[in-house]
Amino acid sequence: MKSNRRNFLKYSGLTGMMMAGEKIISPLIDEGNTGEPSHLLQDKHFNMCGYAAPKLETVRIGFIGLGNRGPAAVIRTSKIEGVDIKALCDLRPEKANGAKKKLQDATKTFNPDIYTGNENEWKKMCERNDIDLVYIATPWHLHAPMAVYAMKQGKHVAVEVPAAVTIDQCWEMVETSEKTRKHCMILENCCYDFFELVTLNMARQGLLGEIVHCEGAYIHDLLKSNFSKTNYHDMWRLKENMRNGNLYPTHGLGPVAQVLNISRGDKMDYLVSMSTNDFTMAPVAKELAAKDDFYKPFASKSYRGNMNVTTIRTNTGRTIMLQHDVSSPNVYSRIHKISGTKGSALKYPLPGKIAIGHETWMTEEEFKTNEEKYMPPIVKKVGEMAKQVGGHGGMDFLMDWRMIDCLRNGIPLDMDVYDAAAWSSIGPLSEKSIAKRSGSIDVPDFTSGSWKTNQPVDVLMQKGGNTKVVV
Repeated sequence: MKSNRRNFLKYSGLTGMMMAGEKIISPLIDEGNTGEPSHLLQDKHFNMCGYAAPKLETVRIGFIGLGNRGPAAVIRTSKIEGVDIKALCDLRPEKANGAKKKLQDATKTFNPDIYTGNENEWKKMCERNDIDLVYIATPWHLHAPMAVYAMKQGKHVAVEVPAAVTIDQCWEMVETSEKTRKHCMILENCCYDFFELVTLNMARQGLLGEIVHCEGAYIHDLLKSNFSKTNYHDMWRLKENMRNGNLYPTHGLGPVAQVLNISRGDKMDYLVSMSTNDFTMAPVAKELAAKDDFYKPFASKSYRGNMNVTTIRTNTGRTIMLQHDVSSPNVYSRIHKISGTKGSALKYPLPGKIAIGHETWMTEEEFKTNEEKYMPPIVKKVGEMAKQVGGHGGMDFLMDWRMIDCLRNGIPLDMDVYDAAAWSSIGPLSEKSIAKRSGSIDVPDFTSGSWKTNQPVDVLMQKGGNTKVVV
């Protein structure tokens, strides 16, 4: 059953008032993170944006999901000072044991316990008293249930993208994080891509002027991968593609949401989403089924359209355009376009270009000068080491390092539960829009009004930054 708070925000968000000039309820008062939580109807709202949990000298981690993303995360975090890897969990014994072997081949420091062979082993791991952080890299539909359970067991959570696949899951994550006061960080690595960090700082310093419009995408040809018998356990990702919408919005949205200060001075107001027909997935399923009985159950299914375009308008009148296509033979792109009143930035298909005050891109020399000037401290401090450790050119490691650094210093995380919910919500909301012939759909305010006073991400790393890296 939905909480009173969810229903109130849902229905009051349709108009904001019963009739002109008549307020439904007095504005939510944000009493800050040091006082008692605010109230909305009968539900308590504690603002997790800017929340600083007690510092942890050593961050004891348990990992769930060791198929595709998990093993690399285990190795990356082993390179960070103040980390203790306590447990590894995967349904498949060979995956859990394989990850442990890779870890011990890389370092002799850790001897994690293994949880495997049973669908509920992950719960046992979450219930341990000697784990501070649960790192989740499982199939999408398991992200939110695992995150919620782990927080209820007193653990901070780091969860892969998307963090949730339904709006109810988004709300449950938010409400659980607020109630337990445990962090729920979405592992959006693209926010730590070097160019994305530069453009974030440029926007923050006013170089691009007033930001008017942003674009992001996830365009990546995964057609063969999605139909592979071995890439995704139990064909889970192919099954996800039977939903029609922008199923993977956060790689493109996360970085531009930080530029626009979404949930921190602005919020996404409503969206409209449209998809093409499916021109490739169903034909491939039928072609494979004609040769292999394994694929027969998939031959009669409907799949998401090849290209989805979702447009979003924010409360302050900015717009965002997101694209999603993982089944056409396109060149990889996240677009990452920032358009302001004084200049613009664009990464794809170019390697990364900036234009200020004119219609031509900066020369390579001008770009390098501005890149050096606006490169945030996190890159200057650990960027080269991040490249050595790896993970999509180093951005994965920057993300992990910054999370651990924040937990060890007792400072707010760069990405909180409201980011996890808002960015992930675009998936199910785009499905609803498409089902209504591309009708406009309101985006919930998961902050319950706190977006008006929440502070932007600390791109200058004014706090923390003292955690060492062992390469």
